[in-house]
Amino acid sequence: MSNSSSITQFLLLPFTDTRELQLLHFWLFLGIYLAALLGNGLIITTIAWDQHLHTPMYFFLLNLALLDLGSISTIVPKSMANSLWNTRAISYTGCAAQVFLFLFLASAEYWLLTIMSYDRYVAICKPLHYGTLLGSRACVHMAAAAWATGFLYSVLHTANTFSLALCKGNALGQFFCELPQILKLSCSDTYIREVWLLVISFSVAFGCFVFIFFSYVQIFRAVLRIPSEQGRHKAFSTCLPHLAVVSLFLSTVMFACLKPPSISSPSLDLVVSVLYSVLPPAVNPLIYSMRNKEIKDSVWQLMNGCFLKQ
Repeated sequence: MSNSSSITQFLLLPFTDTRELQLLHFWLFLGIYLAALLGNGLIITTIAWDQHLHTPMYFFLLNLALLDLGSISTIVPKSMANSLWNTRAISYTGCAAQVFLFLFLASAEYWLLTIMSYDRYVAICKPLHYGTLLGSRACVHMAAAAWATGFLYSVLHTANTFSLALCKGNALGQFFCELPQILKLSCSDTYIREVWLLVISFSVAFGCFVFIFFSYVQIFRAVLRIPSEQGRHKAFSTCLPHLAVVSLFLSTVMFACLKPPSISSPSLDLVVSVLYSVLPPAVNPLIYSMRNKEIKDSVWQLMNGCFLKQ
């Protein structure tokens, strides 16, 4: 038996014990990571470079790409290194940093997605007030609020979790330092503090979900009243990518949190964790670029400009 003061490292759950499959995992994660870097990097560069994309919608999209880059960089490189070097260890400090950064970036992304649904609601349902309600100062304040809320949320959870006494070993049933897995190692009476913090967090998250849901109910009602087919198509083309990203994010997180214990297994937990932590940052740029003509045109102009300079 050990407590948190004597723990110097945690042991992560490997995807496999077979060396060949470990290397396959390394190359697979490397491909996903490079795709995420390329996709999100292109979105960030394109929006920063193209003056026509300096609008509230693309400002929030740039912030989303930054959060995606940060979240996937928090967990994937360490998992790749463990597979490559055939190890499971992560230091106590490294684990705490990973928990903090992932919670910070993931929660900030959720608040940002909520703000982006408000942006689409105002653009479709109150277009005459769009410039007033979503001016440059208001957009900066809303984005800063998303980042600050994520930071505060992460500080509270990380500080509370790593102040608990950990006396059930140091082996985590996940390929990265996931908060619920660390809580399973606790035998402290202060565990109830984390439970209440999780309840409050769930309540706030559910409130954001309700806001997103009713925003899109109003959006679709407004879009269906647009007389021209071209107008409806343009409205849908700006809303559907965001809705797809929200659906991917929420569905994977909700399944990870709410799946019945009867179907839980280490293999399933690994797959589900990949779906909510690794897949969205890699897929989000593809979702936005496929449905957004302005993004595609700007990317091609940027690439052509780079080639012409060479």
